[in-house]
Amino acid sequence: LVGTSVTEAFFTKMKVAFAAALIVSLPVLLWQAWQFVAPGLYEHEKRYTRSFVAFGSLFFFAGAIFGYEVVIGQGLGFLLRRYAAINVQPWIQVGEYFSVAVRVVLACGVMFQLPVLAFFFARVGLIDHRFLIRHFRYAVIGIAILAAVLTPPDFVAMIFFMVPLSLLYGVSIGVAYLARRRDVV
Repeated sequence: LVGTSVTEAFFTKMKVAFAAALIVSLPVLLWQAWQFVAPGLYEHEKRYTRSFVAFGSLFFFAGAIFGYEVVIGQGLGFLLRRYAAINVQPWIQVGEYFSVAVRVVLACGVMFQLPVLAFFFARVGLIDHRFLIRHFRYAVIGIAILAAVLTPPDFVAMIFFMVPLSLLYGVSIGVAYLARRRDVV
């Protein structure tokens, strides 16, 4: 990594601190979001507060680790090997690398919230597994657009987003089925 600006080291440290604070404070942010929504819910819907925060935090951290280890590790590795294929020595700017890395890690953390949201919306009665199955084609298109927007401009990183997000959508179908089934039983 290279620095090309006088202030790049300072602002990179500031960005790292901000991103770390955002990731570490996620349980509190989820709790606050839940407290905002909770007054509009019935008592039986409010029981899921602790589970929502716990599983939301767990899935976010799992997604962030996935983004860092798999998407950045493999996706950026693929991009850097393209330089070797044309005999060019890459000089990656610290600020640019950090921006891509944070965007990927946060996006993966957010995308891993899909099963948690599916469970919550299914328990509340907004969706069920049939709704998710019916709208699968639209979800795939939305997933492709989201992956294209959030990833660096290469096909491999886009695939590294699309495949797990599609699998998470499938898991969300199962989670919604189990959440609604518990209401019936």
